[in-house]
Amino acid sequence: MIKDNQKRLNRLQIVIDAFVIVLSYISAWYIKFRSGFLSTEGEALPSRTYMTALVFILPAYLLLYYFFHLYTPKRLSGRRYELGNIIKANGVGLLTFTLILYLINEPSFSREMLFVFFCLNVCFECLFRFAVRYFLNRIRSQGFNLKHILLVGYSRAAEAYIDRILANPQWGYIVRGILDDNVAHGTTYKGIKVLGRIENLLVILPENKLDEIAITLSLTEYYKLEQIVDMCEKSGVHTKFIPDYNNIIPTKPYTEDLLGLPVVNIRHVPLSENFNSIVKRAFDLVGAFLLIILFSPVMLLICLLIKLTSPGPLIFKQERVGQHNRTFWMYKFRSMDVQPENSEKKAWTTKDDPRVTGFGRFIRQTSLDELPQLFNVIKGDMSLVGPRPERPYFVEKFREEIPRYMIKHQVRPGLTGWAQVNGYRGDTSIKRRIDYDLYYIENWTLGFDFKILFLTVFKGFINKNAY
Repeated sequence: MIKDNQKRLNRLQIVIDAFVIVLSYISAWYIKFRSGFLSTEGEALPSRTYMTALVFILPAYLLLYYFFHLYTPKRLSGRRYELGNIIKANGVGLLTFTLILYLINEPSFSREMLFVFFCLNVCFECLFRFAVRYFLNRIRSQGFNLKHILLVGYSRAAEAYIDRILANPQWGYIVRGILDDNVAHGTTYKGIKVLGRIENLLVILPENKLDEIAITLSLTEYYKLEQIVDMCEKSGVHTKFIPDYNNIIPTKPYTEDLLGLPVVNIRHVPLSENFNSIVKRAFDLVGAFLLIILFSPVMLLICLLIKLTSPGPLIFKQERVGQHNRTFWMYKFRSMDVQPENSEKKAWTTKDDPRVTGFGRFIRQTSLDELPQLFNVIKGDMSLVGPRPERPYFVEKFREEIPRYMIKHQVRPGLTGWAQVNGYRGDTSIKRRIDYDLYYIENWTLGFDFKILFLTVFKGFINKNAY
């Protein structure tokens, strides 16, 4: 029943998408050539030519929506994810059509109209899809369009799965219970009961009252996996496997097909691929040069004020651990009184630290002391975005205390990072900081870098934890 409903919903979405595309295109043509809002100069093509082009645009855009996963179930996809894919699909459509016009040497077709079409189509699609999402959430809250799920195996994975379902009722999932051979019947976790042993599947499955089976076995019971999958697939119930080692593998594991043998890599680092690393390095170089030019007056003023307010060098350099565990000298504007090198290697800066100068406190709290690291970026020691580097003493300390700490050194350290824009700077949880760093490492894209830099402007400069 759920699958039939999903198919009907997808067909309805395609029909409405087609209507929205046609409406957006005709509206863009009207705004450009008939409304008087825009100049009609260059209307060298008849309206019939524009409408003929729509015959090709419509199926092309529907295919793009399919390729950008806009017809997948909305239960687990977020609004921002869907909005991003709508913009991507329309952006690719706009660029492709513009390229085709260039290749066929058709300068008379209005590019301005195409841009208006892009804007209208993105807006209308977002309104439509958010309305569908709102409608589905409403009917699920009233007990309709729900998915009934049974968990097989009581484990950390089962508890984590239940936690997420209870925290997101809009998904429309109802956990009917848990089957397990090692936990007593009647044991509950947040209202979800253990109903019996795994062999009870032979009785439950023929009743055909379940939409999904989620296998959440503990690590010690994986030998039962093949038998359970066999039982579930014979019943025709959709079955999924939620591994009990999610603290080891990433959320998006990198899988390989080794002549029919599936291989799951423990860690996928997109920046280990040559093309990605070249793109990021080019982005770093261009960005660092532009920022140096932009902030050069600020840096000159800081140099002058440091010289006037305290004796000593302008630049402070400190050994940090970078990519592949190699050490490098990281530059900062000096914000403290000059001190012996050995005394600062093993010490955090504390609140009201007497070593910090008056002007130094200001540039530390506003992150202006980090500006010389733009030269570290040009040298190749650092990146604009990445995990923040740490001193060798603390790296040796944390590698034993914090699981997966050393993974951060698989990429270049950064001036700013995902942990920093989420508030994990200075005297904050190292473990939570590493969680954010690992998420960045495993999910890197150039767009993610732009997002972090954008958030840094609004959330990353002023640091209440910088003393």
